[in-house]
Amino acid sequence: MTDLADEMGVIQSLVERFERQRLPRLLELKKRVDLGEVLSGLDIAFLEQVIHDAQQSKPLMGRHPEWREFCCTVVHLYEHITEKALDNEGRLH
Repeated sequence: MTDLADEMGVIQSLVERFERQRLPRLLELKKRVDLGEVLSGLDIAFLEQVIHDAQQSKPLMGRHPEWREFCCTVVHLYEHITEKALDNEGRLH
């Protein structure tokens, strides 16, 4: 029971960090790339860190399928941002 409670506490912390820190920045990046802007080096480093952290959390989330829809939604947001940013870069070169 303690392991489950510990894991749920970790998941709650991850979700809170996502909502407070990462989601606002991701939505700002989405808005910018949707307007045709390209990502800066700092933006790319941020996305790389977020993706790395998501990979580290993957086994934990895999043990809790109730979070699958949330994770898929987040992955789609990352995909949209990166694909649109690549399109924008391609138009410039």
